[in-house]
Amino acid sequence: MLKNVAAVLLDGVHPFELGVVCEVFGLDRSDEGLPVYDFAVVSAEGARLDTHAGFSLLVEHGLERLEEADLIAVPAGTSYVHRAFPEELLDALRRAVDRGARVLSVCSGAFVLGAAGLLDDRPCAVHWRHAAELAARHPRARVEPDVLYVESGRVVTSAGTASGIDACLHIVREEHGTEVANAIARRMVVPPHRDGGQAQFVERPLPRTRCDTVGGVLAWLERHLDEEITVEALAERAHMSPRTFARRFKEETGTTPYRWLLRQRVLLAQELLEGSDDTIDAIAAHAGFGNAAALRHHFLASLGTTPHSYRRTFRGPSTAPPGGPPGRSLGELEEAPPAGVSGRGG
Repeated sequence: MLKNVAAVLLDGVHPFELGVVCEVFGLDRSDEGLPVYDFAVVSAEGARLDTHAGFSLLVEHGLERLEEADLIAVPAGTSYVHRAFPEELLDALRRAVDRGARVLSVCSGAFVLGAAGLLDDRPCAVHWRHAAELAARHPRARVEPDVLYVESGRVVTSAGTASGIDACLHIVREEHGTEVANAIARRMVVPPHRDGGQAQFVERPLPRTRCDTVGGVLAWLERHLDEEITVEALAERAHMSPRTFARRFKEETGTTPYRWLLRQRVLLAQELLEGSDDTIDAIAAHAGFGNAAALRHHFLASLGTTPHSYRRTFRGPSTAPPGGPPGRSLGELEEAPPAGVSGRGG
């Protein structure tokens, strides 16, 4: 179980990427029944470090603090793409992985893991601007330029800036389950999981509109995941034509109504599989999939595992009786929108 977390810094650290790690793992949220981590900030280059934002940090802990960490996070920093790193830090990272700890890089922090040899023969992520350079400096690393984060064994790498949030929440989800990860995401006012990859941000890094025109619809959808929903009905709720609604939805969420709703239903099913003794059929109906066969189909497509296997992993064998309420079929996955999302632009 994840209990001890350390963020290790070098001169020129980026405050936002450091802040991401501190926000997820460094805050006491025990008032909401959430895990509290033994969290520390560690310096690899002396007690005083400069940030790229023009202010300095005084760091209490040295590299010896890494020896007890279950997770070591390496935030991005200025010139990480080209500079050398202290051998003592690289040795500490290698020892951590050897003893079973996780290491996490945010953005250009991947160059530190690469210098330690931890990316050799592994898939990995980094900001799309640095992907070619990371591949050139570490030819054995299998750089995936179009993903938000990658987990390979005990090594987790994330792309630019906010994708560090995605990677941190992924680690929390694996260690403590979907309910905990979602609760932390709600506190941070971020989505618990983003679909897609960097490509959607490379082409259009900023949304075309700053108006949150579909925010109210998203909030309504989250409360009605078990209902039959059409794009036309959502467009009417947003006071738009279906075509305009579909376009605005894609601009503001990065995905289609179909894919967004499907992801939310999978997330709800994960929560119910972990936190309830409901039958698979009952969970399928409550999450809007209709029946166990449809839930299994979409669970496999999204997560690569079955609902039964997922429940066994996070809860052990189910004690619920067999059976459950009948439900409707979702239909085909993408060619025709499933029961639950239909109409133009989905």
